[in-house]
Amino acid sequence: MTQPITRRSALALAAASAAIAMPLGSFAQGWPAKPIRWVVAYPAGGGSDFLARQLAPQLGKQLGQTIVIDNRPGAAGIIGTDNAAKSAPDGYTIVTGDNGAMVFHSAMYKKLPYDPKDLVPVGFMARFPLILAVNPNSGFTSASQLLDEIKKNPGKYSYASPGIGSPHHLAMELLKDRTKAFVVHVPYRGTAPAVQDVIGWQVPMMVLDTAAGLPQIRSGKVKALAVMSKKRIPSQPDVPTLDEIGIKDFDVTAWQALFVPKGTAPEIVARLTAEMNKAITTPDVKARLEDFGLEVTPSDGPALAAFLRNETAFWHKLIKERGLSAE
Repeated sequence: MTQPITRRSALALAAASAAIAMPLGSFAQGWPAKPIRWVVAYPAGGGSDFLARQLAPQLGKQLGQTIVIDNRPGAAGIIGTDNAAKSAPDGYTIVTGDNGAMVFHSAMYKKLPYDPKDLVPVGFMARFPLILAVNPNSGFTSASQLLDEIKKNPGKYSYASPGIGSPHHLAMELLKDRTKAFVVHVPYRGTAPAVQDVIGWQVPMMVLDTAAGLPQIRSGKVKALAVMSKKRIPSQPDVPTLDEIGIKDFDVTAWQALFVPKGTAPEIVARLTAEMNKAITTPDVKARLEDFGLEVTPSDGPALAAFLRNETAFWHKLIKERGLSAE
């Protein structure tokens, strides 16, 4: 039976609540009091690592603390993401999350060591536009020509990707689904070997992200046929979108966002959001990222959370329907 609340008990309850709340508030106010670890679940030198290393000095300057990049590659980003998800939610671990770690893997793998919900969204950072590209000696001069040839000869052609479950792989699977074309998937362990085999004519085509692809496109080693996001990209203004050639509402990018372990104080999350948005739009930082082929896309946690819900529903349906698996 519920006991009536007296004035004395109400005051006691309020005092207890205040006592419980005070440590969190005072802790958040004193944060950060030591260096922050930024987990990147991929090797040094790649696009994810580049983004973190460009942002860390500016973000650290704003926060008044050093930010240390901790590369923990392996298992398509699972090892590093799991490490971050299981870290103390004290504001001293942040992690880059992407399409794979936060959306694809929970459908591609039967069992993950972490749940994407173990990480709290801080906000978007940037997107890597994706480009459908071919070997220049392939004879293909347009995406329409390429897709017509593929549809006429199912199974004759193959495409390379940086790995099973990568945004590049899933973008091509979506294109295959939309066009009813059949192209054989040849997964590699990373972008570099995949690009080299396209250049070497072992595989005729692949989906490239701008970070890895722009140098190859500019040098003429590969030829860009179509952009896989809704708008043309400034670095390749003459390359049409898939939407322009008749594949409507096609919009796939390799995105990067910032997360913290579940349970991190909301005040810390809010400050991280504000400081990251400031850091990523600092003119010199933004210029370096855009020169690397990135699209800077600042946002907040709620916007990222809504995006993740929509992405998860869309891609999990496609992965299930196409019978895709990383195991």
